[in-house]
Amino acid sequence: MIYSAHPSAIIDDGAQIGNGTCIWHFVHVCGGAHIGRNVSLGQNVFIGNKVNIGDNCKVQNNVSVYDSVTLEEGVFCGPSMVFTNVLNPRSLIDRKSEYRSTLVKKGATLGANCTIVCGITIGEFAFIGAGAVVNRNVPAYALMVGVPARQIGWMSEFGERLALPIQGEGVAICIHSGDSYLLSGNKLTKVNV
Repeated sequence: MIYSAHPSAIIDDGAQIGNGTCIWHFVHVCGGAHIGRNVSLGQNVFIGNKVNIGDNCKVQNNVSVYDSVTLEEGVFCGPSMVFTNVLNPRSLIDRKSEYRSTLVKKGATLGANCTIVCGITIGEFAFIGAGAVVNRNVPAYALMVGVPARQIGWMSEFGERLALPIQGEGVAICIHSGDSYLLSGNKLTKVNV
């Protein structure tokens, strides 16, 4: 495996790290972690043992990816965003057997300082706004903001807001990519023209 790591980074024996990955200052990667190709781990990132990170992900500064979190290909984790892995933590009670799995699907964006409560799935290319607190599953392409997070629209794979209602019927075209999207009920799908 050919990857680059700053001398201050700690990479425990057994960690699997893909080619082209860049590991920056003060990162700690635990021995059970699986990290794909061309991943960027920013300054002061922690990656737990039971973590899977897909190819081409970007984990920005000050993010901890705890056990039972999976990031599929191309996920963006903004600076200082937060994952949790237990719903009711107590310092005096061991709850490691109660970790809940979190899945962030391909291409999703998790904005700076957002919080992802454990046990949920973030859909493909969903966009979580900065500072949002997500405590339930998020549909593919959904734009989520607020505390608790609520859906206010839809995003294209390019990362542009689409002119569609939250629910109903409609078609929108991303002005940058030309890709078409079909809304049916509360499900958005990318379609070929």
